[in-house]
Amino acid sequence: IIGAGPAGITASIYAARKRLDFVTISKDIGGQAVWSGEVENYTGYQLISGAELMLKFEEHMKSFGLSVNTPEQVEDLRRNEELFEVQTDKTKYPSRTVLIATGKRSRRLEVPGETEFCNRGISYCATCDAPLFKGKNVAVIGGGNAALDAVLQLMKFCPKVYLVDFTERLAADPIMVEKVSAASNVEIMFSAQVKKIHGNRFVQGMDIAVGGQEVSLDVNGVFVEIGLMPNSDFAYIIEKNAIGEIEVDCFNRSKTEGIYAAGDVTSVPEKQIIVACGEGAKACLSAFRYLSTHRY
Repeated sequence: IIGAGPAGITASIYAARKRLDFVTISKDIGGQAVWSGEVENYTGYQLISGAELMLKFEEHMKSFGLSVNTPEQVEDLRRNEELFEVQTDKTKYPSRTVLIATGKRSRRLEVPGETEFCNRGISYCATCDAPLFKGKNVAVIGGGNAALDAVLQLMKFCPKVYLVDFTERLAADPIMVEKVSAASNVEIMFSAQVKKIHGNRFVQGMDIAVGGQEVSLDVNGVFVEIGLMPNSDFAYIIEKNAIGEIEVDCFNRSKTEGIYAAGDVTSVPEKQIIVACGEGAKACLSAFRYLSTHRY
């Protein structure tokens, strides 16, 4: 099992229950879910932070005596005769099946100043960095759930929060849109495109284009929440869609026999913690069925 976010941890628990001989490897534990602020839509918890929820997941996994080989980065996946071979930055793992649950990573703006001011005013995680910007004006780039989650956190610390979205309508859940729209210190800017981020040692402003006119925002922080990219670069032997997600069927089978995938790294719609958990369980059960019906 590659990955230890919601999908990978759930798959590991199911694998333990099925008494499979397996190992879980990951660069971290919790994945993107750790950085979620307030989680209100995971069944059984009216309100819990992403970090707290992932601690619960890890505790559940440890109750089965399981551990994760971490930090370990997968670099290659190939077939070697009858076995697959997973190459990491530390060692090689031979396996009859592979379950990929590596999730996604933050998409970058790719504008002037982004690289220069990364971690000097530019952040990709409001949960991590929001308190650092107390008393400062900030901008959040994006219009989905992640972007509005960032706004909801930042507006508690910052006198002014600009929400900059390149579309004409926010794509986040209506309840989040209502909360953000009602906030007196939040200004939403639609059809806006980031042109440049500038400053001295740290961010001091951002230039955007709105309706053909360039506008300069006086901000000391820029939070980039424009989506995620699948962590599937190592999986050369697997068929992916146009954006790099691993194509899977309803049994979580990839188009390479013996390889399964679950969670945000796949083509399954709706990237949610609870969806990833269900997909991780399905993928593990499918792998178990495959191993149970094939002779070696």
